[in-house]
Amino acid sequence: MEFTEKRIERKDIFDGYIFNVYLDKVEISDGSIRPREVVEHNGGVCVVAVDDDRYIYMVRQFRYAVGKMMLEIPAGKLEKGEDPLEAAKRELSEETGFTAGEWTSLGHMYPTPGYCSEKLYVYLARNLTAGEMHLDDGEILTAEKLRLSDVADMIMRGEVSDAKTVFGVLKADKLISD
Repeated sequence: MEFTEKRIERKDIFDGYIFNVYLDKVEISDGSIRPREVVEHNGGVCVVAVDDDRYIYMVRQFRYAVGKMMLEIPAGKLEKGEDPLEAAKRELSEETGFTAGEWTSLGHMYPTPGYCSEKLYVYLARNLTAGEMHLDDGEILTAEKLRLSDVADMIMRGEVSDAKTVFGVLKADKLISD
């Protein structure tokens, strides 16, 4: 049996600045009709910035939706049609002040594929050069320098729970360790 779902109807629920929401009716593989709530998102980028001494540069910011401070890798949303690597370079510079001489793709991830189309492109940035942060208007965060291995341990203890950070840090730690 092939598992597919075919949209047969779409109702616009919300058109927002960051995402849109739809209520779809789909026909699933067994022929029945089911509802699907869909959050359409342009996607984003995130950066694991690691220096020659294996320190990682992260950001700490308050996340309103979960009501707490989060330790995360630098990240940001993609504009429609924007090149992910160029967006990653922009976000690293804005949030940490760093530029990088070497960029490696760590792949991509779908943080919540059960209801959201968001695709995050993840990059490892090396050969870092320090500069000045230049945050977007209304963006409030602090940059922190931590040992990459310590952050990987924090993830394993459940102290860092942001999905993109878990994905990026563990992939970078494995890649750099090998």
